[in-house]
Amino acid sequence: QVQLVESGGGLVQAGGSLRLSCAASGRTIRISAMGWFRQAPGKEREFVAAINWSTGGTYATDSVKGRFTISRDNTKNTLYLQMNSLKPEDTAVYYCAVREYYAGSYNNIHDYNYWGQGTQVTVSS
Repeated sequence: QVQLVESGGGLVQAGGSLRLSCAASGRTIRISAMGWFRQAPGKEREFVAAINWSTGGTYATDSVKGRFTISRDNTKNTLYLQMNSLKPEDTAVYYCAVREYYAGSYNNIHDYNYWGQGTQVTVSS
């Protein structure tokens, strides 16, 4: 089992920045990747960004490229999402997730085994 605790959400004006953190504990030795997903009211949960836990390779959806940066600190088993130039359409509950086993892609929600409780990000216009 892996436990995930997110923090860093909040209310920010458009154009502002937030940094999300996700601390992992438990069976972290089997992590192959971690990712951030988000879910806006009335919409399905969608992929935001992911990172290969060993190589540090990163992947992001087009709508956040150039604005969001995913990173990790292996020594602390912590995942980060630096969000800059935030837009009202970024408003959502953000979830971090762990993928234990290798998969061909990083954006498939069904490949992730463990999920955090979510943190609310609200961007006002």
